[in-house]
Amino acid sequence: MDHILVIDDSRTQAEYLKSILKSDYEVSTCQTGREGLSMAQSGRFSLILLDIIMPDMDGFTLLRTLQENFPTRYIPVILISGLSDVQHEEKGLTLGAVDYITKPFSPITIRARVNTHIKLFHFQMEFMKQAMVDQLTGIANRRRYEEDSIMKWREAGRLNLPFTVAIFDIDKFKVYNDTFGHPAGDKVIAAVAKTASSYLQRATDFLARYGGEEFVAIVIGLDAKSAFEFFQLIRQAVERLQIPHNPAASPCVTISIGGVTVVPQAGDSYDSYLKIADTMLYNAKDLGRNRVVWSDGKKEQWLEK
Repeated sequence: MDHILVIDDSRTQAEYLKSILKSDYEVSTCQTGREGLSMAQSGRFSLILLDIIMPDMDGFTLLRTLQENFPTRYIPVILISGLSDVQHEEKGLTLGAVDYITKPFSPITIRARVNTHIKLFHFQMEFMKQAMVDQLTGIANRRRYEEDSIMKWREAGRLNLPFTVAIFDIDKFKVYNDTFGHPAGDKVIAAVAKTASSYLQRATDFLARYGGEEFVAIVIGLDAKSAFEFFQLIRQAVERLQIPHNPAASPCVTISIGGVTVVPQAGDSYDSYLKIADTMLYNAKDLGRNRVVWSDGKKEQWLEK
């Protein structure tokens, strides 16, 4: 069942809206803009009904804030107000509201418009999901990675948790493609993605196809040594697939992994640590491939084999 959030400083008005919608939707209510913002950031809502005139944070300010934050920017917002002039309606729609309903309103109007915008929300989410999934592997694509990576970086910094980013690719993949053909190469890419995905299953884990035969993974909560050991398991699992390679290049398909683990601090740049992970990957290649090389972002490094 879809979940709707009603933000209105009038408890009576909020409960009235809830009574109109509760037979078809799960409805939560709150009376302040700040509380509404906090609730909305949970990401569980399919629609927000927002009053404009509130004492602590007016609806326009809250709408602007919702649009600027990643967890809430895609939640449709219907503004409900006693302000019936065109200027206020235009301002609300310009700021990103999907609809503007003036008081007094009829239950039929509320139900019809809510139903329409929830349907549109699901259509948009499905479209975005398809647009952010790599069609070959079924994992996240580069576009999704670019959105999620910064969000996860900020979350780790806020919670003071270790943040890991790892880059890995398939060893001597061009040789594989030249030997067995691109359709076979596509199957190898899909097999590596499936294997890595089987390990990266926590809610906070993230895996994306970075480009070609290259992947990027994000893990939150493991210290550097534990992350290093965890990605060794992934490397070993790919090797155990025993996918035959060109014998002149390698007995079987393998991957090399480079990574870094750090607790993000104020002033730290995600991109600088991504570059460290990339350097670790190149080090793994230089050391003979089919291995993991790791950094703690400072002087400590771990080298497999």
